[in-house]
Amino acid sequence: MSDAAVKQNTVFVRPASSFWGGETPVAVVVFLGLALLPLFAGGYPVYILPQYLLFGLLALSLGLLWGFAGIVSFGQAAFFAFGGYAMGLVLQAGLGPEGTWLAIAVATLVGGLLAGISGYFLFSAGVRATYFVLITLALSIIAEQVAVSQSQITGGWNGMFVDRLSLGFGPLGEVALYQDVAAYYFVLPVVAAVYFAARALTVARFGKILVGIRENEDRMEALGYQPWVYKTVAFSLSGAIAGLAGGLYASHSNFVSPSLAGVLFSTEVVVWVALGGRLSLFGALAGGVLVSALSNYLSSIAPQYWQLIVGLVFICVIVFFKQGLAGLFADLAAHMLPRRPGGQRHG
Repeated sequence: MSDAAVKQNTVFVRPASSFWGGETPVAVVVFLGLALLPLFAGGYPVYILPQYLLFGLLALSLGLLWGFAGIVSFGQAAFFAFGGYAMGLVLQAGLGPEGTWLAIAVATLVGGLLAGISGYFLFSAGVRATYFVLITLALSIIAEQVAVSQSQITGGWNGMFVDRLSLGFGPLGEVALYQDVAAYYFVLPVVAAVYFAARALTVARFGKILVGIRENEDRMEALGYQPWVYKTVAFSLSGAIAGLAGGLYASHSNFVSPSLAGVLFSTEVVVWVALGGRLSLFGALAGGVLVSALSNYLSSIAPQYWQLIVGLVFICVIVFFKQGLAGLFADLAAHMLPRRPGGQRHG
């Protein structure tokens, strides 16, 4: 169907804004601010922030799936961890700096393939809602058990050591990411590029179809679409982003363990997205960064109660701000905009 037909047939959903509307200018300002951070701060913030950004990227992968396709997945941690293991195994092959790009590609591909294969069987069989959540929960449990049982490959509960990346550029030489500043300036553009690519996808025709499926899957099927195909593609993209985040996280932290594939970590990702705002990609990304940073801080000052504090924050946000922090800020911005004579707001 044409783009006009898609717009006409999805009038029952909230229309998507243009790429440069909504949250994009805010994201540009934030990423530019983060790019200047190492000029004014060093040490621990520059070391730890890339890990938080990669957690944010993991949250974005779920935000794309949950916010736009209406699919809640508790399997994102499995794709994240398997991406980390794939990165470690390829780097252990000793392919040199040029092999680093292959390691990144394999980590992304592993996450995408795992999500695509499982999504194909689930969505083509018509699995929806609660049943899908339960199956993705089982997927995380299976992934953790596989990582533990295959200790000769993964290291079991001891985990796997993963080297920092060294990027090869052929005759131009290589760029080592062993220093924290170098790693920071590699992770930040990657996260920004994935965000803007995902943002462009959500405001394109594909994103509008996903929103239509989220709002009324039966109607979209009656209009001639095949929802299971679009949901499978969205799940594959989500898994690929999670795999990429996991691979880069494993390299940056020098470690990947089975706990990163488990249900507990998958549940944390759902909390990040819910707090940040599932209807906003940047909200999901910011939620992953902020909540993981808050959890790390609280665990250092209140190791016995930090989970309780995060849980209380989660309950308050869900009760009072159903669209997360992104929805709260959007509402505040809407009330601050001047009204037109006819009662409508500018912007």
